[in-house]
Amino acid sequence: MVALTGVVLGRVYAGGLLTRLVVGAAVGSVLVSVAARRLPSWLVAPLSVVGLAGFTAWSLRVSADAAGLPGSLVEVAADAARNGIPRLLTAMIPVEPTPDTVLVPLVAAWLAGLAGAEVALRAGRVLLGYLPPALLYAGAVYVVGPNADPAVWPTVAFAAVAALGLAVPSGRPGPSAPDPTVGLAPGVRAAVRVRLAATAATGLVVVVGLAAVVGPVVAGRVDERPVDPRRYVEPPQVESLDENPLIRISGWALNPQQKLLDVATERPDAPAEGEAGGRSVRIRLAVLSDYDGVTWRVGATYRNAGRILPAAQPAPGATVETVRQEITVADLSGRLLPAAATPREVGGARVAYDPLTGTLIRPEGLTPGLRYTVTSAAERPDNNLLATADVPAGEEVARVLRVADGVPDPVRRLAAQLAEDNGAPYARAAAIEQFLAEHYRVVADAPSGHAYPNLNFFLFGPRNGGGQRGTSEQFAAAFAVLGRLSGLPTRVVVGFSSDGNGPVRAADAFAWPEVLFSGLGWVAFDPLPRPDDEPRPVEEDFRPVPEDPPPSEVPEPTLEPTEAPSPKAGPVRPVDSGGLSTAVLVGGGAGGLLLVVGAVLAALVGMRRARSRARLSTGDPGQRIAGAWREVTDALRLAGRPVGGDLAASEVAERARAALAEARATRTDRSDREAGKERDALADRAAGADREALAVTRTARATAGAVDPAVGAVPPDLAELAGLLNRLAFAPGAAANEQADRAAALAGEYVAALRAARPWWRRLLWSIHPGPLRWRP
Repeated sequence: MVALTGVVLGRVYAGGLLTRLVVGAAVGSVLVSVAARRLPSWLVAPLSVVGLAGFTAWSLRVSADAAGLPGSLVEVAADAARNGIPRLLTAMIPVEPTPDTVLVPLVAAWLAGLAGAEVALRAGRVLLGYLPPALLYAGAVYVVGPNADPAVWPTVAFAAVAALGLAVPSGRPGPSAPDPTVGLAPGVRAAVRVRLAATAATGLVVVVGLAAVVGPVVAGRVDERPVDPRRYVEPPQVESLDENPLIRISGWALNPQQKLLDVATERPDAPAEGEAGGRSVRIRLAVLSDYDGVTWRVGATYRNAGRILPAAQPAPGATVETVRQEITVADLSGRLLPAAATPREVGGARVAYDPLTGTLIRPEGLTPGLRYTVTSAAERPDNNLLATADVPAGEEVARVLRVADGVPDPVRRLAAQLAEDNGAPYARAAAIEQFLAEHYRVVADAPSGHAYPNLNFFLFGPRNGGGQRGTSEQFAAAFAVLGRLSGLPTRVVVGFSSDGNGPVRAADAFAWPEVLFSGLGWVAFDPLPRPDDEPRPVEEDFRPVPEDPPPSEVPEPTLEPTEAPSPKAGPVRPVDSGGLSTAVLVGGGAGGLLLVVGAVLAALVGMRRARSRARLSTGDPGQRIAGAWREVTDALRLAGRPVGGDLAASEVAERARAALAEARATRTDRSDREAGKERDALADRAAGADREALAVTRTARATAGAVDPAVGAVPPDLAELAGLLNRLAFAPGAAANEQADRAAALAGEYVAALRAARPWWRRLLWSIHPGPLRWRP
């Protein structure tokens, strides 16, 4: 029965490794109980836990080798234990059997086998022994959810095995049960037998009736789509810089010699030098599909993925070329992982993947020296079909056709003018490409920005005032907006150009637009002018109403990840075994595991506290101030609001203040607001009916800065701590002990306030999170 759980769960895994490992855990746990059935009951659980540890270590090593993951067994096991459940519920289907995705099923299968075997074999309660495997099977069905077809034959097999187990005699020697009618008078004996027969018939009728009533209800729900538990778990998130990498183009353009990557490429299917297609390759960093009139964003939902990524069906007639790259990260920061389109296999790095955009991220972030390999399937559409190709429409492509409100009239009129004489979709796209290439200039020092005002100034601003010039950011964004206004589904891609081998520098970064054609897929366009071409003034072909230039920068929107509660499982009541303590049998193993888990958690808490004490009280005042700042940044990462190394201390302090305010606002519920309204009403009535006196009372209360206890006290001023840090940077050794004590107090107050604003279950995890022990300064 436990092995069938592996069959059900293995339907969402790649290959059969998970099923084989679960079957091994089922067989191993039951065999340990059978072999130790003559030993004292208190000894079985520790022996089984030892067997579980050995089998789990072997399984983790096997799965790590199969997935090609580097690292020792201790490192692999620690990572799997720390991230097993979230990665299992956020992994992409099919799930690759890696240590972190097989650990939880293995341990659950072994414990279910141990509990079921002990209760059924030692205590003789077969039906009760079915409870652990049944709960495990139901959990597997729930985890699979709508991601696989209904598990019909495994469920039938599960019920058949259960019935077989009840039908097989126990085999224990002993006298058979005596006939209850022996020694009774013939008339009484007949009455007793009739009563027993009537009771049995009544029970049969009740069972059949329940089956008749419940059967149709259960059968009617077979075709219903089950709930996906993955929706309760937040997938990996990225910072705003990774959500909109288009704004990085201008920064890279000003530092063209910065080395970002090293690339080595193999293209066994590539055409020879000089043929169509050439030897150059584009490396994608991100695909941006969402535009709100201010910012282009990736808008992806990343799922943890293994080495093998989901394969999409290539477009009919397209030429598919295999591209293998070994990429070494240099100065590129963030979480976005560069790869040629479209990645199919990744080795050397744990990744998360968005199949809709083909964007990869490394949840842990990029580090200098990181080396990974990517095998991609690059598609080249049949260019002969482009002239007559149509573009799709409908809900499926509404995301890449959406035009946000607020389009400037000149931009809208330019799109209409370009589409007026070009009816075919490809002709419209080519007209936009040609117009941008003929009328605008590429410069490295153009200000960043791609909101509607920025694009309007780029397209129609005066040449002598900075208009009609920009980086590839403005060219790609303008093409995509004009294309959507013309009815073309468009998106923007940020990436790098490379000859296939050697360094990739900041000067190689650029953005380009793509258009989706029916039956051909996404086709890239190049609206950049040729280096030797002199742009023609836009006024020769289009005369818009002049407008003032916009600001050079547009604020970035922030993402607020949602939190969803995790379901809780109810406790299982121990059952009296009639002299043989089932509670001791099952509780022994669980107690051993709890002791180990408790020791690990206690060690983590102690190490965390020792780290904080060392930061705040050890070393000279400058080191203590830096340690206090580190406590604040670690707290922000624990709260899901990490800050990048490119921010100034004052900017980090402002983000910390906003993070605490958002956390407190989230915790304030409706009952707190109602209580606040009631208090205000009581205060208003106590102030009297005179309106002037009431206004004075409210003004005094606002001036006093009364704080709602549901929200919490006024947050500490981290601007003061940021000032101490800046002073330390410009005047090393000038800090005093009093300043270090003040910094420790500010950091302690902020960390305590931020932790108190978290949900109760996140506060429990706060002190045992191992992240601050390994996060690099």
